[in-house]
Amino acid sequence: MTTTVPTSSFETPLKFAYWVPNVSGGLVVSTIEQRTDWQLPYNSRLAQIAENSGFEYALTQTRYAASYGADRQHEASAFSLALLAATQRLRVIAAFHPGMWHPGVLAKWLITADHLSDGRAAVNIVSGWLKDEFTKFGLPWLEHDERYVRTEEFIRALRGLLTENGYSQDGDYYSIDDFTLNPGPVDVPGRPHPEIFFGGNSTAAQGAAGRVADWYFSNGRTLEGYEENVAGVLASAQQAGRQPRFGLNGFVIARESRKEAEETLREIVAKAHRPAVEGFQKSVQEAGASTKDGKGMWAGSSFEDLVQYNDGFKTRLIGTPEEIADRIIEYKKVGVNLMLTCYLHFQEEVAAFGRDVLPIVREKEADLARARGTELNTELLPVAPGVSAEEAAAATVETLPADHPAKAGAAA
Repeated sequence: MTTTVPTSSFETPLKFAYWVPNVSGGLVVSTIEQRTDWQLPYNSRLAQIAENSGFEYALTQTRYAASYGADRQHEASAFSLALLAATQRLRVIAAFHPGMWHPGVLAKWLITADHLSDGRAAVNIVSGWLKDEFTKFGLPWLEHDERYVRTEEFIRALRGLLTENGYSQDGDYYSIDDFTLNPGPVDVPGRPHPEIFFGGNSTAAQGAAGRVADWYFSNGRTLEGYEENVAGVLASAQQAGRQPRFGLNGFVIARESRKEAEETLREIVAKAHRPAVEGFQKSVQEAGASTKDGKGMWAGSSFEDLVQYNDGFKTRLIGTPEEIADRIIEYKKVGVNLMLTCYLHFQEEVAAFGRDVLPIVREKEADLARARGTELNTELLPVAPGVSAEEAAAATVETLPADHPAKAGAAA
């Protein structure tokens, strides 16, 4: 299967995001050491490091019930506001569940967050797969495909309230009568409204994403699996006359040699918290199997895949910086516009990614653009005003504590 990628995608530099570790236990369900913390001081510094390392987005997770080994969580919307306040350029994507929020309430929150951050707020709409979070709150639980019907209505209402005066909608789940929100979002050139992200691997998710999402997020996937996802979303989008952009999750293990990187992966899996992973596996695969065609997030994931609970190992961002950059370019060729990354040791590894991997990616993007008959638009690269890429990298290292390996390496 071959995905049709517009030439404009080769002109536009890839965007990079990271998962905010606002849940305890890190981003792998393993007892391996993870020098990552779920509290605000660590995450505020991480956000500053990220925006000085070439990252444009951070995605704050939403979770209410303890699951996949994370027994403590901070709520996504409040935590996202704190990260926006701690940064100057980073865009922060907060995740929300339809069924727990009303689209009108979320639209009002989003507009306020947008004004507080000078136009840097975004949302990720999550249909929800953890049944206990709904039933134990006394909220209605919908079966898989019906959750996506509700989500699509939710996003239509959200966008309408963000962009129209006197907005009305009469749906199965949301009825809105002639409602206007003032003020509206911040006027950001080239952005009609705060960005709306949405994800899912199922056929229902792909259809809804094509019809209503600005960005489609996918769990970690092989190249072939990702092409299949993109094709499904594009088919739906083309019927609706739309062109969403595409993001992909990947767990990064960048080391001096492929052998060292693979050994780290083996250690992560060998030290997996088996009861937590198996419990997660049971919950999510029941959700995937409940789709009409048996396709869904995690439906085909192995125990090893689920040690990283968004299938990040499948993307295979594992090896030397050069090998990881090559892999990222292969995904750009099949339609990826944004890489959503996660790590064992977030602060130092986000800094190292910006220092060691991103420069290689940019060189390879430029080569790819020329090979496709265009040029990479370097004016779109995320560099702080008046600061060169080299200065930004040096500033990143300076923000790290003295005992961080990245800082020690720079001193050497």
